[in-house]
Amino acid sequence: MTVRIRQAVLADAPGIAKVHVDSWRTTYAGIVSDEYLASLSYGARQKVWENVLGADKPYNCIIVGVTLDGAIVGFAHAGPEREGETGYDAELYAIYLLQEHQGGGVGRLLTIAVARGVLDAGMTSMMLWVLEDNYNARRFYEGLGGAAVDRKCVQIGDVVLVEVAYGWNDIERLVG
Repeated sequence: MTVRIRQAVLADAPGIAKVHVDSWRTTYAGIVSDEYLASLSYGARQKVWENVLGADKPYNCIIVGVTLDGAIVGFAHAGPEREGETGYDAELYAIYLLQEHQGGGVGRLLTIAVARGVLDAGMTSMMLWVLEDNYNARRFYEGLGGAAVDRKCVQIGDVVLVEVAYGWNDIERLVG
């Protein structure tokens, strides 16, 4: 199926919210508690994305993958690194893709597009956090040249999990 990559707009909030919730439920099943995944709501997530998309943050880059019939099947969101202690300029805050669209290159296109966006904003390195038990995502980032650079604990619901940071010192190489 053909997927077009483009900059997100405010009207994309419902589609991004659906991808966010649905991909969490499939990606994190068996990692995050079933109760937490069941508590996720399209409406609540849509409000979050309306706020993010409506915010005046010039260095935020939000990219969507859209089918020819207009359905959003994935998204990526990046901007300035949030913790200020990692040594990276940019952070890939989120990248999610509906399960049925994984493995076909759309994730790679989203990652490259969002990396290009932060590079155009003057940021030259990028990192992200991924759950340690999310082996498919970790292989994906490693396949894109990301190197594991740090670890930390994070609480999701009532479970403490480990996240691994992946980084690219030169995102120019990532965007090719």
